[in-house]
Amino acid sequence: LKVISWNVAGFRSVLTKGFSDYVVKENPDILCLQETKIKPTEVQKSSIPSGYEYHFVSADQAGHHGTGLLTKLKPLSLKFGIGIAKHDTEGRVITAEYDDFYLVNTYIPNSGSRGLKNLDYRIKEWDVDFQKYLVELDKKKPVVWCGDLNVAHTEIDLKNPKTNTKSAGFTIQERTSFGDFLNKGFIDSYRHYNPGKEGAFTFWTYMGGARAKNVGWRLDYFVVSKRYIDSIKTPFIRSTVMGSDHCPI
Repeated sequence: LKVISWNVAGFRSVLTKGFSDYVVKENPDILCLQETKIKPTEVQKSSIPSGYEYHFVSADQAGHHGTGLLTKLKPLSLKFGIGIAKHDTEGRVITAEYDDFYLVNTYIPNSGSRGLKNLDYRIKEWDVDFQKYLVELDKKKPVVWCGDLNVAHTEIDLKNPKTNTKSAGFTIQERTSFGDFLNKGFIDSYRHYNPGKEGAFTFWTYMGGARAKNVGWRLDYFVVSKRYIDSIKTPFIRSTVMGSDHCPI
């Protein structure tokens, strides 16, 4: 079973940048998309590669956030959001139940580029409630949680840790909160199999030729229930796939 996660930075945009060719070549069984920026009613069937059923959820505010799921396997159930109104207006979560696991496709709120204005909400509200949501799911079936989690957990998860300690995604609060998730019985699958690997990034700013120089961040993850880690065969990062400021994983 191959599962791909990709922050596409706009579904309409990525369609013009080789999306369909990539999906056909990669041939995932399940594809989780983040930052889709499109209403479900605006997704045209012709834009979806054949063989996939598809489900999108959007933010109330047009042109922002949103997630999408393309799947060859019919989910046993689907849920949009986490069931808490204040968190569910931005289309950030799709949960698909399969026979052996829950797949939770997530676009975690960014703490804010100017002055970390969303940091308190992210840490004290979103992370707290979302962690409870994952823990409850995990009591029923193993969880595969993927997406743009908007955190670089450790210093090797970004190129320039020393100069980014007050940057969204690398504050001590965000890193500690992500560690709290892992302490609840979850594992960062890429780091489990690549514990010391440096330069393994999934996001590069468009400024300053960052991608060509590999000045990046690892913000995209597959986090899985600890008891399920042996079912994860080969975590990978498709850093050569273009079309967004993130790459597929």
